[in-house]
Amino acid sequence: TVTAEALAAVYRYERPDELRRDLDALGAADLILLDEHGTAQATETGHRLLAEMYAIDAEIAASLWRGQMPFLPGLNDAAGRLVTAALATGGPAYLTMAPPHEPADATVGLLLHHRLSVLRYHRADAHAAAWQDAGLTSQAIQQLAAGPTRDAVEARTNGLAGTPYSTLAPDERLNFLAGLAALPG
Repeated sequence: TVTAEALAAVYRYERPDELRRDLDALGAADLILLDEHGTAQATETGHRLLAEMYAIDAEIAASLWRGQMPFLPGLNDAAGRLVTAALATGGPAYLTMAPPHEPADATVGLLLHHRLSVLRYHRADAHAAAWQDAGLTSQAIQQLAAGPTRDAVEARTNGLAGTPYSTLAPDERLNFLAGLAALPG
């Protein structure tokens, strides 16, 4: 179940009327149920679709990362620790998406993919906090040209988004980054 407020945080760059149209389309397709408060919940059909998507994600990860299999468990472990650490500093979008659903039969590639994907929301919350601290709106930051204000927002974003990574030892951070850089796709 995802509240209207949580959905608004996850889709903060989308206009409310566009988000509502998308949610209504998902409801019409019998993928979600929306209550009168805008809270969404997956239907049985929605759960089946999500299971199919997870299976496809696992196949793609296995295909793309086949040559990296010896390194995936270590990367996955570090990503899992980062997901947990980020719970302490994540904003509303991250706390909506994290921790990711991890099926009992999930492959290491699927877990790594989804853990990395959910960490994007931690950065998204950091970015929102940075532009809000600079007195900007979501529309203004999308239109902000390169320059000192944009640079300051990006630097602040990097600082906030990097907080969970301090839970990894310096050599672990380097190994994690090197391992991610080596992943194809």
